[in-house]
Amino acid sequence: MDIVITGQQAWDVEIGSNCKNIALEFSKNHRVLYVNSPLDRISLLKNGDDPKIAKRRKVVYGKADGLEEVQKNLWVLYPDKMIESINWLPEMLFDILNKRNNQLFAGSIARAAKRLGFSDYIHFNDNDMFRSFFLKDLLKPRLSIYYSRDFMLAVDYWRKHGARLEPALIAKSSLCVANSTYLANYCAKFNPHSFYVGQGCDLDIFMAGNQAPEPADISAIARPRIGYVGALQSIRLDMELLEYIAQQRPDWNIVLIGPEDNEFSQSSLHNLPNVTFTGSRNISDLPAYINAFDVCVNPQLLNEVTIGNYPRKIDEYLAVGKPVVATATDAMSVFAEHVYLGKGKEDYVRLIDLALAENSEARTEARRSFASSHTWENSVGEIYKAIKAV
Repeated sequence: MDIVITGQQAWDVEIGSNCKNIALEFSKNHRVLYVNSPLDRISLLKNGDDPKIAKRRKVVYGKADGLEEVQKNLWVLYPDKMIESINWLPEMLFDILNKRNNQLFAGSIARAAKRLGFSDYIHFNDNDMFRSFFLKDLLKPRLSIYYSRDFMLAVDYWRKHGARLEPALIAKSSLCVANSTYLANYCAKFNPHSFYVGQGCDLDIFMAGNQAPEPADISAIARPRIGYVGALQSIRLDMELLEYIAQQRPDWNIVLIGPEDNEFSQSSLHNLPNVTFTGSRNISDLPAYINAFDVCVNPQLLNEVTIGNYPRKIDEYLAVGKPVVATATDAMSVFAEHVYLGKGKEDYVRLIDLALAENSEARTEARRSFASSHTWENSVGEIYKAIKAV
């Protein structure tokens, strides 16, 4: 197969990306054109000095070739047309200009596909509900696949026009695939050809984490240690729950590793003697910190932003072999055999106690084995099955 990918995240983004990992896995057996989102006018005006914007500007102005081969079977396209920034516009005007943006975008893709000899290709769309809305009609791919990995409509920017456009895009796609059961069920409301395909994770350093020595700044903290690793964001994490656990069990030490938002940095958690904030740590050091915990937690709030997300950190905890207590959500149902799932403050305290009491070598190895199955190879394999089914 030849596969054209459009989506939210550019190839040159520094952070990890589901879509990039999927593209790399696709390219093991198929030719792949990974299309960066086109340069928009507001980004050019506001961030023109950014090297990434400068590179895109050169392509738009015809001073650089936007098609690059990054490895065997995988090309990245920097589109040669600039689009307008239109999200702030009212519905009717937005729709007119969004179709024009799509036409410019489709033209760039079509020219690159012709250069590469792509024909009768599959279009894989990573949550790009605006710029890729008309691509099925304009490019006429063999199949159009919508990939849902986040509930985008929880964010005001996407909700403004996405509340009507995303369901329509899901409905007209050939099939939809999602990385959580919640999102697969959401897509199924609009398209019966919707499939849960799981989530791939890069877990190599975490699978080796059970041998990692204890970090020096953790060794002075008494056990049991209840730990969390990740961004400390008040929109995603339940600060009241953490405070409750710390106050109910002063003999437990809660260790929070990651950058704090303003609400966390100003919270009363900093006044509790058995709560430690370490700040950010390098990703290469995180397995050692997880290995130093007795129980790992994911005290997630239940809201539109979090309810459909696949929690990668759970896989990281399990890969090290640690007992995990997490908030029960639909997306967490696939972890139910290996994670203690709680529905309230009292549940968390009870389940942490249970996790400490029940831990064993057999449970540790079962967790590690389960986490190791969450590979990009397996996730993309499920995408192939969905393609074959449709």
